[in-house]
Amino acid sequence: MGSVLLRTRSGILMIVAIAVIAAVIIGIALQQFAPTTPGKVRLVYATAGDINMLALIQNVIAPEFTKRYPNVEIASIHTGPGEPGSRIIFEKLKAARDAGKECWDVDVAVVHQIFMSWALKEGLLLNYSTSIPTWKYVVSEDAYNALGTYIKGFGIPLFHSQIAIAYNTKYVQNPPRSYDELVKWVEANPKKFGHNGIRGGMSGVGFVVGWVYWKTGMYDTLARGPYNEALKDAITKALEELKVFNEKVVITAGNVGTLDMLAREEIWMGPVWVDMFMTWLAEGRMPPHIKLTLLAPGLPGQPMYLVIPAKACNVEWAKKLIEFISSPETQAKVIVEKYNWYPGIDPNVVLPHVSEEAKARLFSIPPEDLQRYGKSFPVSQYFTDILKLYEKVVG
Repeated sequence: MGSVLLRTRSGILMIVAIAVIAAVIIGIALQQFAPTTPGKVRLVYATAGDINMLALIQNVIAPEFTKRYPNVEIASIHTGPGEPGSRIIFEKLKAARDAGKECWDVDVAVVHQIFMSWALKEGLLLNYSTSIPTWKYVVSEDAYNALGTYIKGFGIPLFHSQIAIAYNTKYVQNPPRSYDELVKWVEANPKKFGHNGIRGGMSGVGFVVGWVYWKTGMYDTLARGPYNEALKDAITKALEELKVFNEKVVITAGNVGTLDMLAREEIWMGPVWVDMFMTWLAEGRMPPHIKLTLLAPGLPGQPMYLVIPAKACNVEWAKKLIEFISSPETQAKVIVEKYNWYPGIDPNVVLPHVSEEAKARLFSIPPEDLQRYGKSFPVSQYFTDILKLYEKVVG
């Protein structure tokens, strides 16, 4: 009887052990696909940027992701264009940190470069990016350095975009090829060039930064550092000359305002984001005879970053969403083909998935011009100086 009972107990223990091992194996196999919490998962996605950034998540990314993972709901928050949009996200995370919340109510955020220095100084971001599979496709310098701040691990570029000069070929057959030529053109064609200064979007900010690069001749220092407060004098002088230039141009209402005035031919030239311009062109909102060019010595471009707050409520699902967005397939079909951005990851793994038509659109500005005249924004301290001095000097 005792031996039978012993054998029975041994058998039960063996069955339990096998069941436990099987459960572990199955758990490991399904870990990539299973939700980290039972039932419905609500991911909160906050994005700075223009209205197209809201459309990206609401109309494209969220439907595709939730089709794969029906238990996930994505709630989107749009905070607006330019530095103020990223500032709102920063303040929201900082307030959650200061309130001592264990779980902050943003899981994924899309932010500008300047945000990264603010957030890292305050310890607001999770070091996550090197742990997800698509990190192996991240090759750009912007994934390591954002305006002078070392950011490896804290973000993956969603895309890279470029500011260019749009011009109406009906009225401008030979567009200016440099800032110097642009000044002469504006003298001959007052109020036919427009930009938005530093309000309402980064296309105008980029034009202002390019002007400062031109007038100071200090691109390498301003874009790479180190910071020298004494350079404020040179920046001020450059902006004093921009104030004079602005007297003969139109100050538009923002990124969209410049595009709208170009489309209605109220202005004949102005700085635009390449992706926004291409989207308007594809939608028939921009006349096909309006083209793009770059000015020497250059105009800046920038990425926007996918980041995870330090105490996001759904970290594993946030990683999974970013992995989906930064995959070569999504980058090709959504980032390049649908939104006309340059990919945030290695173009060599993206372009094989891109149509020939989309490739032609993407490189309507010759690649050699992009390489030569596509610049970075200044390091954060110089960038802040330029913005503050613009308000003081130009108004």
